[in-house]
Formats: sequence, C-alpha cells, structure tokens
Amino acid sequence: MNNQKTNYAFSSKSGKSITIALAGNANVGKSVIFNQLTGGNQIIGNWPGKTVEIQEGYIEKNGTKIRVVDLPGIYSLSAYSEEEVVTREFIIKEKPNAVIVVVDASALYRNLFFLLQILEMGVKTIVALNQYDMLEKDGFEIDVQKLSELLNIPVVKTIATKNIGLKELFERTLHAVSMPYIPKFPKYGKEVEERVRKLEEILSPYDFDVSKRFVSIKLLEHDDEFEKLVQKEILELRDKLASELEEIHGEPIKTIIIQERYALASRITAEALRKKAKKSLDFSNKIDDILLHPVFGFFFLTLILLFMFFVVFKFGSFLSDYLGGLFDRLKPYFMSLKINESLKTFLWDGVIDGLVAAFGIVLPYIAPFYLLLSFLEDSGYLARIAFLTDAFMHKLGIHGKAFIPLIESFGCNVPAIMGTRVLERRRDRIIVSILATLVPCSARSVIVFGLVAAFLGPIYAILIYVLDFLFIFIVGLLLNRYVKGAPTGLIMEMPRYRTPVIRVILKQTWVRLKDFFTFATPIIVVSNAVMEGLILLNLLPYLEIGVKPFAYILGLPSLATLTLIFGALRKELTLIMLATFYKTSNFSLVLTPVQIFVYGFVTMIYIPCVATIAMLKREFGTKIATLITLFEFVLSMILGGVLNLILRLV
Repeated sequence: MNNQKTNYAFSSKSGKSITIALAGNANVGKSVIFNQLTGGNQIIGNWPGKTVEIQEGYIEKNGTKIRVVDLPGIYSLSAYSEEEVVTREFIIKEKPNAVIVVVDASALYRNLFFLLQILEMGVKTIVALNQYDMLEKDGFEIDVQKLSELLNIPVVKTIATKNIGLKELFERTLHAVSMPYIPKFPKYGKEVEERVRKLEEILSPYDFDVSKRFVSIKLLEHDDEFEKLVQKEILELRDKLASELEEIHGEPIKTIIIQERYALASRITAEALRKKAKKSLDFSNKIDDILLHPVFGFFFLTLILLFMFFVVFKFGSFLSDYLGGLFDRLKPYFMSLKINESLKTFLWDGVIDGLVAAFGIVLPYIAPFYLLLSFLEDSGYLARIAFLTDAFMHKLGIHGKAFIPLIESFGCNVPAIMGTRVLERRRDRIIVSILATLVPCSARSVIVFGLVAAFLGPIYAILIYVLDFLFIFIVGLLLNRYVKGAPTGLIMEMPRYRTPVIRVILKQTWVRLKDFFTFATPIIVVSNAVMEGLILLNLLPYLEIGVKPFAYILGLPSLATLTLIFGALRKELTLIMLATFYKTSNFSLVLTPVQIFVYGFVTMIYIPCVATIAMLKREFGTKIATLITLFEFVLSMILGGVLNLILRLV
C-alpha cells in the first residue's frame, strides 16, 4: 500500500458504462471511500417508493463511464428497515457489475455476518478491509491471501481517510468486472447445507434475478417477498425442511440461520486473523467506562453540549454582527441607484434581505454547529450519545439514534428533519420530526436572547428553555401513546474512537450546508419577497384586523401579534419586524414584562418556518406537514393564552 494521491478522472470517448455499488455496515468508512473515488461529481436521489437516499457519483476511465453508488449502512439483508430493503432491491433490480463490501478490519468477525449475505446473492464482490490502521494499533493483522481464498473473492487493505489502498481497490474492482464470474459460496453446517441444496434443486426451473442459494435461504427464513415468487408446493417443502432443522437444533429457523452465519464468520476470522504483537492498552474501552457511565456520562455530555453552544453562539454573534454591519454599509450605495424607489425598496428589503437572512443564519450559527457535529461524528462520540440517551428516548417511544437529529435541530430544523433518515421506521421519523420542530433552533434562540434575556434577564430566558423542553417531553409521551407502533431497540455498532480527519469533517459539514442552501434559501428569499410586497401594497392593516382574536388570547398588542406571521417565514424576522413596526429596538417601551415573556414563549413553540414545513412535505407528504403545522399553531395559542392568564393572575 502507498499513500500516493490518486486521480480517478479520465476522458471518455465511448458509451460504455458500468455500475459499482458500495455496501457495508454503518461507520466502516464507506462514504469516505465513495467521496475519495468520486470527488465532487455526486448526486443524491431517493430510491423509488422510499425516503432512503441513494448517493451516486460518476468516474470515467478509458472511455468507460463508471457509476459508483453508495448504499445505506446496514447490518443485514432482511426486510426489517427501509435501508435494508433499498440495499437488497438495488442489488437485485439494478444488477451492479460489482459490489464493494467495505469491512471494518478491526471488527472482522461482526462485519463478516453482512458480507456472507452479499456472497449468498451470487454477485461479483470485492472486499475493502478498511480502517486497517486501527487493527494494527491493536497488535493484529489479517492474512489477506488466506481471507481471499476462504471467501473466493478479491480482498484489499485500505485506509480510506489517508487514501491508502484505494487505487488498488479501484483497479481490482475493474479487473473483476471484466472477468467472468462463477460464484463459489462459503459453506454452512452439514444439516443446513443439505436442506439449502434440496431447495435449490426444486427451484432449478425458476428464473430469478438473484442466486437460487440466496432465494433458498430467504425461503427458509420465511421472507415474505420471496414467498410470493414460488408455488405452494415449494413452500410446503420449505416448511418441512425448516421443521427438520428446528428439531435438530432446538431453535427457531431464523435463529439457526443467524447462528450458522456467525459460526462461519468465526471460523473464517480464526483462520485469517493473526496476533502481530502484544496488544496495546485498549484506551477506547477505558474512555467508554467514563463517557458511557450512567452518571459521569451525562455529566460529560452536558459539558460537551454546553461547550458546543457557547462556541456556536459566541462565534455566531460575532459573525452575525459583522455581516449585518457589512450589508448595512452597502445599503446606502444600493439605495442611491437611479431606479424606481419602490423597486429599490422591494429588491433590498424583499430579495437581498432574504439572502442576507439565509447567509446570516447559516454562516454565523449553523456552519460552526455542523462543523462541531461532524467532529463528534468522525471521532466516534456521536454514536455514544445515541447509546447514552437510548433509555431516556425510549420513554418517548423512540431510540437513542433520534438524539442526533434532535441535536441538529438546535442549529436548524430543516437539516434535522433530513437527519431523521437514520431512523428505520416512518413512525419514529414522524415523532422525531415533530419534536425537532419544537426544539429551539438558532433563529428562535436569537429571539430569546435578544428579547427575553435582554429586557427581563437571563433567568427568564432559561425559564423559557425549561418550559419548552418540558413541553417537548410531554408531547413526546403523548405521541408515543397515540401514534401506532411499538418502540424498537437500538441496534447499532459502536465505532472505535479515532482522530478526526479535517478533510472528512469539512466534507460532511459542506454536505449538510449544501442541502440547506439549495433547498431552504430559495424558500426564505421568495417568502421574504412576498411579505415585502404586502407591506409595499399597504395590506398590513387588513392583516392586523385578522389577528385581533389571537392578540386577545395572548394578551399582546395587535401589531406585536402580527409579527408572528413573519415567524412563519423565518423565526428571527419576528424580532426584526417588531423593531420595524414600533420604530424602536427598546422593546420595554412597547411591551410589558408579561407580554415580553409570553411573546418569547409563543415564538419558541409557534408553527415551523416555511422552509421546515416544505421539508416536512417533502419527507412525509402534504397531509402530515399540514397536520403538524396546525397542531403546533393550536397548541401555541392555547399554551400562550394559559401562560398569559397565569402570569396576569400572579
């Protein structure tokens, strides 16, 4: 292996094309290999009928167009989650010319469980033994030649973060594509193999898009999708063979198949894995003794989160003021242009101000937040957060992985809703998305700090956060009770701690920010322009009349209540319009302390901004997005009214 930088871009002169799929468990470095191979030439799209994204990149070599597809990180080829279904369907229906299975070399035994299932499919397979440096640090090595012989497929050592071994992996894959392939399947125990062979024999007249061995094993596992493809007589034989195995082993047939795979994985690992030297101290386990401790773990989690928000808001405040001042200095030059005054006002306050808002939120607050989030993710700590919070999350009917998008919500709700794709079930994704829209994003925090903390004191700002988190917890309990479905367990591999790679962190941050810019920014700008048009057409007095009933409920002036409409465009605009309408930024002159507190609380739980609503529509459809919006509007009015009544009585 060498550390030479590889260039995979080549000119194309013909129409040849091949497809290479990347598959593997989560946290094995699969996406890093994908990014190294494809560079910036990537597109993202959903698999038909699913919310799971498939990432594609394209390379050209010697006149051949090579499509590289990064499949979701999964642990099996069952049909228990959308990610598993998508991976299986892609390999069966798209028929890639080769599948690169990315394996964590330091966890060979666990990763072989998934690899063996890919081999059962009979597709051309190449193994990337990734993160090999972690294995060597533990004092072990893998006999690549022996492993290749045992699996009957090419095996290549790689360290993707350092671009080591990727050139060899790429060339071995292209060579495998050009060669004929006759699958040689690793064998399970004698009893299982005999019955798999009987099913293969009776399936010989059938024509499947995947190997008959894979179909036979799936029939033994009682996989619904494959049961539909065969006649009743075959299912009766399957039942007989499965019963025989259950009688021999004394276990359910699904458990037997799982045990066979792990037994084979254990035998292969025992033959291929060797101890190289005295194993170094396992600092990863020692660190986990502290960071996953039921008391100290939460203590350090709290410290880390507080540090994150301190850095984000300190940096965000500085950069936001700087950008605001920069555009304020540019405004007189723009307004001096010799064009129609109304047009100038519309262009600046409607269009340019919308762009300023989008960049003013993303650059100061969201960008550093996602940079720190990517750092935690690449270091391996983000998975620990999911594990640590799993018990608490189960009270809300979800599991620990949901904590990750909820953390993202503190930056912005839009990418947080996208982040719910890490969850397996639609029920969980909907619950977490609802809770995510109630988490105080950076824009809502601007209101709390700029209004409540500034004019009532930080204690009252903290109290609003406490009320909001209490509200989120109660809503979570109610959703868990009334949304159909039962909580699932947390099944995820705990990655090793590793030194984050700057290039990988920057790439992950850019991917998150890019989707925000391309999706949310146009919505913010257009919505801002529409509202500015209403102002120029002097239609606000009519809107003020319409909000009077809500103003009465909340105990707010009609003009202040009207600014809540602007919160539907982007949250911090409520504060901006409050200053605009009243011609002052000293809000204590126009609002009482009770009104300031109620206003701050309502903006915290009020309906999502249009960009968030649009993302909800894209992920779950118009009906769900509408129901969530109405639900939060009604609750904000009820709770705001109750809070107003209590504070006035007190």
